[in-house]
Amino acid sequence: MEIKKIYFTPTFQKSWKKLAKKVKEKAIKKEKIFRQDVFHPSLFTHKLKGELKNYWSFSIDYHTRIVFRFLKKEEVLFVDIGSHEIYR
Repeated sequence: MEIKKIYFTPTFQKSWKKLAKKVKEKAIKKEKIFRQDVFHPSLFTHKLKGELKNYWSFSIDYHTRIVFRFLKKEEVLFVDIGSHEIYR
């Protein structure tokens, strides 16, 4: 599935500003892959459970994840970025 539009929550934008430059660079590369194929194996995209059951997550690196939600067929909302702490 190809993504044509990504929206960002204020929470995501605030978390993004706090990230180290190297993590931002990795995230930009992974976002390009994500736009082409949401379920690319290198992203480890998975549906979340519990209170976050309407959300999905994909990996930037071993420590960093992006939580997102599908809005329409080709649109997503990036909710937050960070370590596993963002799941709480």
